[in-house]
Amino acid sequence: MRLSSTLSIYVGRYFIVAFAGLLALFLLLVLLFDTVELLRRAASKPGVDFAMVVEMALLKLPHMSQEIFPFAVLFAGMACFWRLTRSNELVVTRGAGVSVWQFLLSPVLIAALLGVLQITTINHVASNTLSRFEQLEAVRFKGSQSLLTLSGSSIWLRQANSKGQSVIHAKGVVQAGSDIELNDVVIFMYAGTDVFRARIDGKSAKLEDGFWRIRDAWIYEPEKPPVSEQTYWLDTDLTLDKIQDSFAPPETMSFWNLPGFIETLETAGFSALRHRLHWHSLLAAPLLMVAMVLIAATFTLRHSRRGATSFVIGGGVMTGFALYFFSDVVFALGLSDSIPVTLAAWSPSGVAMLLGLATLLHLEDG
Repeated sequence: MRLSSTLSIYVGRYFIVAFAGLLALFLLLVLLFDTVELLRRAASKPGVDFAMVVEMALLKLPHMSQEIFPFAVLFAGMACFWRLTRSNELVVTRGAGVSVWQFLLSPVLIAALLGVLQITTINHVASNTLSRFEQLEAVRFKGSQSLLTLSGSSIWLRQANSKGQSVIHAKGVVQAGSDIELNDVVIFMYAGTDVFRARIDGKSAKLEDGFWRIRDAWIYEPEKPPVSEQTYWLDTDLTLDKIQDSFAPPETMSFWNLPGFIETLETAGFSALRHRLHWHSLLAAPLLMVAMVLIAATFTLRHSRRGATSFVIGGGVMTGFALYFFSDVVFALGLSDSIPVTLAAWSPSGVAMLLGLATLLHLEDG
């Protein structure tokens, strides 16, 4: 039987309305709990008022929306199909010869589009607001002037240039606006990645446009006497944004900026494992949303044959928690480099998709 556009629009409208309502409810609960938690932390901070607490909770909300997106899709699918089952519309539709694959097409396409919207638009907004939230948290709750000071009393950086790689160590860092200056600097310079070329000790190093300006520098080279220079210029591709990003989690970076930053990290010799895993997990979002719709359909179809409201609700909750736990375990294996990053990022979505398809095939076709 040919799929009716009217039926697709009808089912899709139910699904969108259920998704919007559940997402709004979940976001309201998250906002409430985050506000209460921030108020508890702000009780001992006299400089933090209620308006700032609400602002911080709202800044964190877009990031949390990404976390609850799959659960909103899962419960929206169950609510949509449950309503169609209770009103016997689903029974009549299937009796007319429409298969489960046909009336699932509309919710599946909508879920995939929601996944694309998440990684292309919502993630960009969420990364910016989360970065702002962490800056406010560092200043207001932890007493730090910038994210750089969170690394402790010393800082390590690695950079790459035309002559090789350099490892920079400083005992302190001072940031004033867009200027950054390192104190008591020691720089180890390598030809390539592992051939020692020189060492530079300096009283301070200020980041200029494409250079480190090192003051009171001593240059030590193998089999040469040390040389003192009042000012030494070392070329660099580091910027203040890149240095700050290296201390920030990948969640504070936009999907569009991650590939370039990963390349920069790996070129400079840093590990980009966390960032690469996060980027692949974002790519897998549309597949995960589709999998949630398929899993929701398995519970509603089973309910229509056996009946039990508790089975639908309990099954959905248990499935969501099981998938969340499985994702955490697989991501931990990926971060420890026990399994490839691509496999770790795509496994939860792929496994959920295969389980949903297998269960639907069994229930629909026997």
